[in-house]
Amino acid sequence: MNPVFVAIDTPDLGRARELATGLAGIVGGAKLGLEFFGANGPAGVAEIAGLGLPIFLDLKLHDIPNTVGKAVAALAPLEPAILTVHAAGGRAMLAAAKAAAPLSTKVVAVTVLTSLDAGDLAEAGVEDAPAKQVERLAALAHAAGVDGIVCSGEEVGTARDRWPGGFFVVPGIRPEGSDLSDQKRVVSPIEALEGGASVLVIGRPITAAPDPAAAARRIVAAL
Repeated sequence: MNPVFVAIDTPDLGRARELATGLAGIVGGAKLGLEFFGANGPAGVAEIAGLGLPIFLDLKLHDIPNTVGKAVAALAPLEPAILTVHAAGGRAMLAAAKAAAPLSTKVVAVTVLTSLDAGDLAEAGVEDAPAKQVERLAALAHAAGVDGIVCSGEEVGTARDRWPGGFFVVPGIRPEGSDLSDQKRVVSPIEALEGGASVLVIGRPITAAPDPAAAARRIVAAL
């Protein structure tokens, strides 16, 4: 499986369609998040899925178990390859999400966003370092029966060691020389893959490149 999923973070359906069409056959799938979903909804997701790329629906659902379970059931007809929920929602919420998802969908729990560092966690009342918080939430996700987690490349090696059968999504991927933008805990594509990542989420280094297809080919070739 090609592990590179391109983050198509745009509300513009035409631009998303252009990117997905140009990158089909080069990357392993497309990540569609809140920005895209808020503008285009399920119909937009279905349209991009129809272009031939597996869909990673990154909505980071986080609510009471009943609400999240019903939300996942409502999204089930889209049959995303991957769907995110927040690990901080707790074991019952995670279990409800997994129970409502299609068998073909991997439900993964977001642990600590790659835009956060130890200082940000401390401001939110979490005194542990990001690695420790990821470890704690990964154990919760495993116990709840979801398929895996989302974590940075800095933590994926330890997570893989402790959860050999898990599915690990690593965002915050930046090829050498790339602008970090709003990311804080980043690694290169090869570092993440060698650490145990199942999926590498790469956005602006591909989508903001003058030639997104060429940029994607370079990244995939380097793996």
